[in-house]
Amino acid sequence: MEPKTPSESRTLMTDMVLPSETNPLNNLFGGELLARMDRAASIAARRHSRRITVTASVNHVAFNQAVPVGSVVTVEAAVSRAFRTSMEVFIDVWMEDRFNGEKSKVNEAIYTFVAVDDSGKPTTVPELKPETDLEIQRFEAALRRKQLSLVLAGKMKPKDATELKALFMD
Repeated sequence: MEPKTPSESRTLMTDMVLPSETNPLNNLFGGELLARMDRAASIAARRHSRRITVTASVNHVAFNQAVPVGSVVTVEAAVSRAFRTSMEVFIDVWMEDRFNGEKSKVNEAIYTFVAVDDSGKPTTVPELKPETDLEIQRFEAALRRKQLSLVLAGKMKPKDATELKALFMD
């Protein structure tokens, strides 16, 4: 399997926030944004693996800014690291200012997807070769996030989490 770059999985989804997708404050429902992020991340994971992918976990979500009705929202997703059968997908959410067109980052998330074969059994995915400084930073941090998740789930002993220990040791 040939390694792939994050740009090969990059997915952009742009849409407008409609009144039926908002809460009583006329801001986008968090669940609606989660669904949009999940769809974009799923496409990114599929582009990387060329397999059916399933959401394994939502590792991090930050709702940093409300997204008002009528806003143009772009969800950008790309694989940030590939493991044996799983992929971490980093998602950035951008909003265009309705009056001047300037874009600002309003939310972000990190999802994990698993590639599966036609019978639903996990299957291997290509390696990821980051290219830009941001891609390298996200790639390196992904292993720490995975180890932390495994430790918290009781699937890895803290003493075996070498990447996490390196943060605290010289």
